[in-house]
Amino acid sequence: MNNRKWWQRIPIFGVLLAFLLVFGTGFTQIAGAADPPPAHPVGGDPTGAASAYSTANSNPLVIDDVLKGVTDPAVKSAFGEMYKLTINDRAAINMVWMLVTGFMVFFMQAGFALVEVGFCRAKNAAHTMTMNLMVFCIGVVGWYICGFAFMFGGLGSTATLGDTAGLSWATGEWSIGGFDLIGTKGFFLGGDFYDVSVLTFFLFQMVFMDTAATIPTGSTSERITWKGFLLMGLWVSMFIYPIVGNWVWGGGWLADMGVRWQLGHGAVDFAGSGVVHEIGGAVALAGALAIGPRIGKYGPNGEVRAIPGHNMPLAILGTIILFFGWFGFNPGSTFGATDLRIANVAVTTMIAGGFGGIAAMFRMWIFEGKPDPGYSVNGVLAGLVAITAPCAFVNPTQAAIIGILAGGWVCDAGLTIERKLKIDDPVGAIAVHFCNGCWGLIATGIFADGTYGDGLNGVKGTVKGILMGDSSQLIAQFIDAIVIAVVVFVASFIFFKVADALVGLRVAPEIELAGLDVPEMGIWGYPDPEASFSGGLPTPVRVNQDGVIMTSQQQQQE
Repeated sequence: MNNRKWWQRIPIFGVLLAFLLVFGTGFTQIAGAADPPPAHPVGGDPTGAASAYSTANSNPLVIDDVLKGVTDPAVKSAFGEMYKLTINDRAAINMVWMLVTGFMVFFMQAGFALVEVGFCRAKNAAHTMTMNLMVFCIGVVGWYICGFAFMFGGLGSTATLGDTAGLSWATGEWSIGGFDLIGTKGFFLGGDFYDVSVLTFFLFQMVFMDTAATIPTGSTSERITWKGFLLMGLWVSMFIYPIVGNWVWGGGWLADMGVRWQLGHGAVDFAGSGVVHEIGGAVALAGALAIGPRIGKYGPNGEVRAIPGHNMPLAILGTIILFFGWFGFNPGSTFGATDLRIANVAVTTMIAGGFGGIAAMFRMWIFEGKPDPGYSVNGVLAGLVAITAPCAFVNPTQAAIIGILAGGWVCDAGLTIERKLKIDDPVGAIAVHFCNGCWGLIATGIFADGTYGDGLNGVKGTVKGILMGDSSQLIAQFIDAIVIAVVVFVASFIFFKVADALVGLRVAPEIELAGLDVPEMGIWGYPDPEASFSGGLPTPVRVNQDGVIMTSQQQQQE
């Protein structure tokens, strides 16, 4: 352990943060005000605004201006056909963009699987990996039956595929006292929902939902029953995610706070720090509390015992895959490649993830003695989670600040959850997704720089945080974070208690000790976890080929 005093360790982290806060944000704002950015030959301006792009390139989107004074019907008709072709091409480009980025987000499922199995013990590898596969399959079923309808069935129209009202269908929203709460159309993708633009949107939003559904598999791993896991997947995909998500992304009451109460633009969450990660993290927190810690995690006097995972290289590889997938997760949320803000979104995503990993590494190295690989992994993920809400509304320097704070926050939150609150979360899902999902929402209300978001949630003007003079946006973000945390946690905790009474939520102690692979899945993830990994079967507990715990005498006879 490093013998340096705590006060000798602070400057490394503190000076870096102070530099970014003072010289980063401050200098950027001052320099930007004194010396406006030059005109760009492509894109019009650094915001990537579609209007600037169109004007700079004489795009047919300004067809009305081009045809002013033209009276010949043949000329107007010819230009009209060209305009239609251009619109169709733009819609096709944007549909492909949404589909490809959706495929990238789906590949994140492999990243989650590797992270979780790496943090868990070898005796639970098959169970953990199969959960990460089947949660997607369960999600497809639940999302198709009613999840998509509950979340988006009342939207009426959302972002366009190009410059047409491409995503538009019959509205249907259940409201109480004028508060929109849940969609009522689109079950089984029937009726007006059988449309290529809607199906594109369905796929893209499906993989986002599955990210939320996957998060609690990590916090409950190594002790949840297969039946309990199946019910949990249906709970997230059919009910809690789509209903609460409707309030923010489906045109519900949290999104309406800007129009109804003049709180900024209402709840602003560009790619899902709150909708995806905080919801998934709140379910993970409820599940971990309801199911209890793993056997041996805490001693009789409350002392914390480390239960190391069996393969850190897998966890690191999974993180790299997740980082790659986030370049679909966030930029894809523009819903179109013709929204040139995708460049800003991609860069802020990259910067926050990188700074989050660096911050967590130094946080553990300075205060705990070693640059812990596990917390470094979660620092990267924390930075990515935190930037997911504000990625389109902040500049690169602000993204670095958000990532640094996320990296430090995930370490403090993770250690507090494990050591003080005595909540056992094998992969750190609660600290990464719940805690930094909240931080991402708050960061939007602090740092949004007013360069993007005009008209978002029906409010004129761009999105501005408190540093740009709009304190009401920060209030809206706090309300959003608190509502998600309270509603999702309470509802999910009740769900887990009911599921426990119905099917049993936790495996028997002897199965947990032996490992869930054979008793629950009928097969080992590895042929010989005892011999191959230190995280394998604990001696003297073993099971026979039928999954039955063997006595010491039976083991000796064998």
